[in-house]
Amino acid sequence: MKRLPSRTRSKTGGDNPAKDEGLVVSDDRLICPEVGTWTETKLRLVSLYARLFSSGMKNKWDRRVYLELYAGAGYSKVRGTSRIIAGSPLRALTLPDPFDKYIFCEENPEKLEALRIRAKQIAPDANVVYIEGDCNERRTDIVAEIPSGSSTDRVLSLCFADPFDIGLKFETLRKISTRYVDFVVLLGVYSDANRAYKRYVMEDAVKVDEFLGSKTWRDRWKVAQGDAIPFPKSLATEFAKSMEGLGYLPTPLYKMKRVRSDEKNLPLYYIALFSRKELAYKFWDDVLKYHTDQMSLGGESWQ
Repeated sequence: MKRLPSRTRSKTGGDNPAKDEGLVVSDDRLICPEVGTWTETKLRLVSLYARLFSSGMKNKWDRRVYLELYAGAGYSKVRGTSRIIAGSPLRALTLPDPFDKYIFCEENPEKLEALRIRAKQIAPDANVVYIEGDCNERRTDIVAEIPSGSSTDRVLSLCFADPFDIGLKFETLRKISTRYVDFVVLLGVYSDANRAYKRYVMEDAVKVDEFLGSKTWRDRWKVAQGDAIPFPKSLATEFAKSMEGLGYLPTPLYKMKRVRSDEKNLPLYYIALFSRKELAYKFWDDVLKYHTDQMSLGGESWQ
């Protein structure tokens, strides 16, 4: 078992390319936000995909960049327990084939400083850039940190967007997509959009407009209502169509993963992959299959 500095260590992955590379961490007295138990499932899926992506692309691209738009503090405490878990930035830093550059954006300065300290402890030599602020406001600075690449310096990036609600503006993804970037996006269409439905569908409300990058989605929502399509599913489909408009391959609902609350078994959000290449979806299918196999063996519930 590989040991990492400052009370952290990783689990070896063996020969299984889909094995979770989660870190074992303990309280270091820095900020540690509480999260629901379902967060562990989300982190496992994203970390598994990042591992397959980074290793699979290592010899196909000259440089690989990992970007998080809502990076957090690096550690979280599972609500109702004493367990502390490592967040996706730290997991990405300790992959078997690390990325060549990491970009972490976080609005809360205390969380960003905690992440900086924790990242330095477990990966002191990693090339990491920290951007403080709302990713929607700092998108120009974020893009400036992604190498533009060339025919002799091919750069591929993976961006994980993990917002608390549907506050991620599509224009931010549009700006980032001017580089060669794959996205894994959390779509809070149940936890946020569905709960605030009456407010969001009002003609003067702009949050959904900015989330989808469209002012005409209400017209299509009226048609979807006639077909008895639930609001969250309609929004997720609309978002995928917007990504297609940026040149990404189609991502139907069945290719997204719906995450449910462990407490009330209510749907919370979708996690969706958006890529311009079929190979990325093969990696994604491997990750989803791994979780399905775990369920069939009596593991955690994912669907």
